[in-house]
Amino acid sequence: MKALAIFKASARHSSLTVAANELNVTPGAVSRQVKAIEDELGVQLFIRKGQGVTLTTHGEELYNVLASAFSRTSDVVKSIKRGDRARNVTFACSDVFATMWLIPRMPDFWRSHQEVMVDHLISDDVKNFRRAEVELRVRYGLGAWVDETAEFLFDDCVYPVCSPNFAEQHRQATRTELGELPLLDVDWLGPDWVGWEEALLRAGAPHRGQVGRRFGKFNVALQAAMADQGLVIGWHRLVGHLVEQGSLARFTDLVIKAPGGYYVTWNTNRELSPAALILRDWIRELAKITRESPCPAPTVG
Repeated sequence: MKALAIFKASARHSSLTVAANELNVTPGAVSRQVKAIEDELGVQLFIRKGQGVTLTTHGEELYNVLASAFSRTSDVVKSIKRGDRARNVTFACSDVFATMWLIPRMPDFWRSHQEVMVDHLISDDVKNFRRAEVELRVRYGLGAWVDETAEFLFDDCVYPVCSPNFAEQHRQATRTELGELPLLDVDWLGPDWVGWEEALLRAGAPHRGQVGRRFGKFNVALQAAMADQGLVIGWHRLVGHLVEQGSLARFTDLVIKAPGGYYVTWNTNRELSPAALILRDWIRELAKITRESPCPAPTVG
């Protein structure tokens, strides 16, 4: 562990000398520790250049793993130092679920549970959901994840949405003509999200084989749609309130049942803290209310 810590410091500073100063050891000791790791692995980790060093491909691979591991360790230590675990819970979910479903409902939670401290880990990279400090998470998918207990919350459906002005300009269009209009697509990390290629296929609409505009976040694609830039696939549980408010308009009669659902999950091998149990029960109650308002009936799929 000492040798790996020395390697990490050397890689971070691109200098054995600076790493030695930071760790209060001699440059020779740093060099020997790095050499010991290289001998153990049988590969070179650094390329020496003048007063500094640069990582080899193997060195970069090892550094990335170590940086992540040390970061997770630091997070856990901070959580422990904060004290009473019964009052703290780290909750993870995607950016779009947080901003469009969870956060608008959180004031109700704070009014009833002022004693609970919730740390929100909001990320579209599901690898972050596996971080050690995360107790609860809401995920979209088919409900099966390794070492996770998954409890179904609610289903979803999708349909094209756009600005009311765009809808009025193209009011004569039918579902089979969707591929001829400006389409706004989102590059989801998960394979279970419905994209335009699948939606057009199910609608029986010919398409050009390439969606014109792509976005990394669903929220940004929605903003583009509300700015009259085209059509985006709307997830009913997330955009239904915007349609009701008139900020967005449904376009054509196309409705597709989403292949997955939303689940609250937790580590099967870990006992939930009292704070996590409180948050989970609150999410359950909200999900029950959501399920009582069914999705529009699918027209395809």
